[in-house]
Amino acid sequence: MNENLLDFIMCEIRNYLNARPESADTLEGIHNWWIRWPDVAESQMITADALQRLEAQGFLEQKNIGSRVLWRRKRN
Repeated sequence: MNENLLDFIMCEIRNYLNARPESADTLEGIHNWWIRWPDVAESQMITADALQRLEAQGFLEQKNIGSRVLWRRKRN
């Protein structure tokens, strides 16, 4: 796995949520709208890995809404 790319994606997600702390979205929405890809977007799999790492760090949480999973900044 490309650690530099993973770090880039994690930073993009953190920056997005720092500017918009109440935001929540699906994997697909985050991948397509929250990350400013410098060129062609990478695979959604690496975005999923970044989300999992941010969750493990305590920055994000998942919220199930019906059959969809939304990701958002962890709430206390």
